[in-house]
Amino acid sequence: MKIISFETKDFELPDFARAKDYGLDVTLKEETLTQDNVSLVEGYDGVTTLGFSDLRAPMLKELAGRGVKYLATRTVGFNHIDLAAAKQYKIRVSNASYAPYNVADFTVMLMLMLLRKAKISVCRALVNDFSLDGMCGREMRHLTIGILGAGKIGRTVIQNLSGFGCRILYYDPYVRPGSIPNAEAADPDTIYKTCDILSLHMPLTQENRHMINADVFAKMKPGALLINTARGGLVDTQALTEALESGHLGGAGLDTIESEEGAVHIDLRTRIVNKRDLFYLKQFPNVIFTSHYAFFTEEATSAMVQCALKSLSCFEKGEKNPYEIG
Repeated sequence: MKIISFETKDFELPDFARAKDYGLDVTLKEETLTQDNVSLVEGYDGVTTLGFSDLRAPMLKELAGRGVKYLATRTVGFNHIDLAAAKQYKIRVSNASYAPYNVADFTVMLMLMLLRKAKISVCRALVNDFSLDGMCGREMRHLTIGILGAGKIGRTVIQNLSGFGCRILYYDPYVRPGSIPNAEAADPDTIYKTCDILSLHMPLTQENRHMINADVFAKMKPGALLINTARGGLVDTQALTEALESGHLGGAGLDTIESEEGAVHIDLRTRIVNKRDLFYLKQFPNVIFTSHYAFFTEEATSAMVQCALKSLSCFEKGEKNPYEIG
């Protein structure tokens, strides 16, 4: 089967080189898939992309009209794909999977960096300021951590945190209370009001968009921290900004925000960028913004390409596809 890959990165090339092992003939393109270059898919049965290609309904209609039957995103999240339109146009869709340690480890790193004010320390050291004023931190063992979403990543965060001696609360409507060692089940309101750190670990849906909003920030303890290594749209950016400006929120570790598209994973040093929310947030001394790369390890990037190749092969052979969605 012939497939075409968009958003292909240099670090993915060794794994794409194994495409023939799956019976696939792959053409690699660096650019994102857009309406301007959709003609490139002519003659291909399958398309694979990362997370920034245009995969809304009009594009899916174009793909189907040009003979594309399969779409494999090399990402775990799939909120950038219109699944209803894919079903309408008979395009089968799959996502990727990887072990949860990369994001879970990154999450705990952000917690520790905020607690110990590492951003301030690093910035001061760059100008030879080694003073301690304003640098006194807190120890994890005295804190209560709230985990919203106890899937693979959330559970691994809990496992990582268990060695710090902190109290851990979690909420996940799909997880049986009491089934996770070293953590207590609690409702969201209890978590908001009780926890010193709130960490998000769930996919983005229409139902949970802006679930962390002004009302939630008002419920949180003064000085509490927010960690988001999941999806930017889970947090209302305006409400987050106001909570930081007021001083009620003690800080935020953000690997993703809702206005990141067109900014993350791109060198913008010589461009004029219309991303006011992003640039305003990252200037706070108690905000750590990273460019949506918590996932970015050798192990995970390899797994994402392999998932796409396995998935497209399964589609072609009519085999059960463990990565199919929709």
